[in-house]
Amino acid sequence: MVSRQESKQRQKRQKDALLRYQKERYKNSFARPGIHPFVLVLDHLKAGFNVPKIFRSAESFGAQAVHLVNIAPFDPAPAMGAFRKVPACFHDTFDAAYRQLSAQDYHLFMLDARAQTPLYDAVLPEKSAFIMGNEGLGHSFDPADYPAIQGLAIPQFGNTESLNVSVAASIVMYEYVRQHHQG
Repeated sequence: MVSRQESKQRQKRQKDALLRYQKERYKNSFARPGIHPFVLVLDHLKAGFNVPKIFRSAESFGAQAVHLVNIAPFDPAPAMGAFRKVPACFHDTFDAAYRQLSAQDYHLFMLDARAQTPLYDAVLPEKSAFIMGNEGLGHSFDPADYPAIQGLAIPQFGNTESLNVSVAASIVMYEYVRQHHQG
């Protein structure tokens, strides 16, 4: 049973996190794209610590932007300031993100452990968009409705069903930079 004091402390932490989110979201409007033209699409991820950790890695790898599809406010503290540095694009639906990125000539890739193409065999175009699905539910859309999206798998050799989404995002960004960075 949770005590009244513990409940109040939890509510205060949540309120403080929401205030940090609102402040950092405003600062995000001044963010500048990174040096690489790839983007990430976070499709209905839980608003916990993975989202800010992905921003931190996206800033490290020089991402152009991070698109958030139907993601609730999150505590930006684990991003260590990166949420204000990497442009965020907010979408209510995956289709809205898909239409915007398609119009900008991005080639979309969906990370899926069951995909036939391993990441290390994929030739990633310069304008790549990597779609990361919800940790428990997967992607919010039916891939059959978006035949232009190519599936990619990160090969795994242990018994774990899948990688943590922030780890998978870092791996795909590393592979993109490995293929494209010339400096």
